[in-house]
Amino acid sequence: MGWWMESGGDRLAGPVFAGLRPEAPDRMARALADVAGINAYFEISVGEPVGPGWSPLTTLCTDGAVLAALISDMGERLGTGETRVAASIWFQGLAARVWSPVLGAVLAHDLLIRCGPADLHWRAAESGPMPLRLAAPQGWRFDETGQVAEPLHRVVVTGILEPLVRAVREIVPIAPGLLWGNAASALAGTLGTLAGARPGTAARAVPLGRELLSRGVLRDTGVFGEGPPFVRRSCCLYYRVPGGGLCGDCVLLRR
Repeated sequence: MGWWMESGGDRLAGPVFAGLRPEAPDRMARALADVAGINAYFEISVGEPVGPGWSPLTTLCTDGAVLAALISDMGERLGTGETRVAASIWFQGLAARVWSPVLGAVLAHDLLIRCGPADLHWRAAESGPMPLRLAAPQGWRFDETGQVAEPLHRVVVTGILEPLVRAVREIVPIAPGLLWGNAASALAGTLGTLAGARPGTAARAVPLGRELLSRGVLRDTGVFGEGPPFVRRSCCLYYRVPGGGLCGDCVLLRR
C-alpha cells in the first residue's frame, strides 16, 4: 500500500500516473452518482461517514477478528460450515464490489477513482453488497483507455485486493490462485454487466479486461474467448454450497 506516497509524501495528492491528469472532485462525484444507477454493486456514497459502523477498508487487512466475523457470517448465509468456501465467496463478492464502481467510472466517464484502503470506508450489511463510502472523491482523467490499465491495476489489485488476499490467507487455508481466479471472474462479470447497462462501453470492455489479465497476479487466471465471454482457470467452490452448482465461467465445465 506504500505506493500511495509516490507524490513526494503528500498523501492527499495521491500517486502520479503518466498521462493522467487530476480531475475536479465535483466531476468525480457526478461520475460516481451516474454509475451507481447501474446496480448496488456500482454504488459508492460520497461524503464523510455518518452514523455507526463505518470503518476504513484497512481494517479488513489488519484486523483478523473483523475479517473472520465477516467470513463466518457469509458461511451462515450460504449454509456451509466450510470456512474456505465462505472465504472464497466473500472475497469474490468484495472484489466485484470494488471493481464495479471503478470500472464504471473508467469506461463510462474516462475517469479513474482514487480509492486506497484508507480512503474507502465500509460497514456491515445484513444482506446485499457491502456499503462503501468515499469522504472526498478524487481521481484522474485520461484520454485513451490504453493509458489507464496500469494505474487501474495498481489502484484495485495492488492497493486493495493484494492486501485482502494476504489477510484472508492468514486466517483461512485457501489457495492464492483460487482467490485471484475469483478476482478475475469478478472483473469479467463487472465488464459484462457494464457493457449490458451501458452499450457504449462494450467495445472497450473486453480489450481492457484482457490487458488487466496480462498483469501481475491476474496473469493466467482466465481468458476472454470468442464463445463464452470469459473462462477462468480455477473454481470458486460454489458447487460445495448446499444447492449450489457450477458458475458459467467455471473451469470445471470445460473439463
